[in-house]
Amino acid sequence: MKTNSVVAIVLALWAIALRGQAPPSGIRFHHVHLNSVNPDAAADYYTKVFTTSVKTTFNGSVAVKTVNGPYLVFAKVNTPPPTGPQSAIWHFGWNTPDSRAYLDRFHAMKLEVVPMYADPENTVIEISSDALPNFPTTSRIKELRSQNVQPARVGGFQYLRGPDGSLVENAGNFPPMEYFNHVHLFHEDPACAQLWYTTTLGIAGGPQGRGTPITADNCKRPYEEVTWPAFDTGGMVRNPAGAVLVSDMASVLIRPRHGPYVSPRGQIVDHFVLSVPDLDASVARLKAQGVKVTEEIHRWGTMRAAMIEGPDLVAIELVEVKP
Repeated sequence: MKTNSVVAIVLALWAIALRGQAPPSGIRFHHVHLNSVNPDAAADYYTKVFTTSVKTTFNGSVAVKTVNGPYLVFAKVNTPPPTGPQSAIWHFGWNTPDSRAYLDRFHAMKLEVVPMYADPENTVIEISSDALPNFPTTSRIKELRSQNVQPARVGGFQYLRGPDGSLVENAGNFPPMEYFNHVHLFHEDPACAQLWYTTTLGIAGGPQGRGTPITADNCKRPYEEVTWPAFDTGGMVRNPAGAVLVSDMASVLIRPRHGPYVSPRGQIVDHFVLSVPDLDASVARLKAQGVKVTEEIHRWGTMRAAMIEGPDLVAIELVEVKP
């Protein structure tokens, strides 16, 4: 089954084509908001790992600016932020020109690489291209083995355990440059979540994939079989998936997972942030659509911001950035 690979390629090409553009709504991906016991050390980590990013400050906070625009912004906390129970925010990550070369460099830097399982026998791997290709199901693995199909060992995705327990993805190969690519979410019904982001927030939808266009009547879709590689010994359900390209080559990607979920507030990834050109109009429109506003419009440093709640309790901050 090659759906995942096709969607990833389509998203990457689409992102490149739209680089630097904002959706018609004017919404852009602004930053990932992280809690950290040592923001300076955390910022140093990300800039050493992803060298096109630079350490800076933003609105009075320690920050990392990525080459394509989005930031990581750090809030100082006194105790290590929790990474669970599971919120709808799973991880965030970069696309890189050669993910296996990056993995070699990470080993040389003695960074913590998060292992995965390649198959039902729980063969441990560190990068997805060391598993059989195209996210096979358990039965497909047997077929591929009978045909003597081998792992590609080129490109693939891989994870680091970063500062404060963050989960950070390195995905390739996407030449010619390294860039911040996504926040990856879990949602109970990914197609319904994608529909919410596209219709309620007014962000461009991702590739539709197989089947009919997403509507409120058909967005609750059955989960497909588990596939590999996976963090869990029992495999991972990858479809139905969702994808929303926001801006600056940055996407919100969605995988299916049964809840319940908790709010991410206070966890390592506290929330993610979108910028809008007119905060008053945006909040008024969202309220009229029944969106829960958890923090009304307020001053945030030199900016204005508000917090809303998306599907499965995901926390999304809106900040005002005039065009």
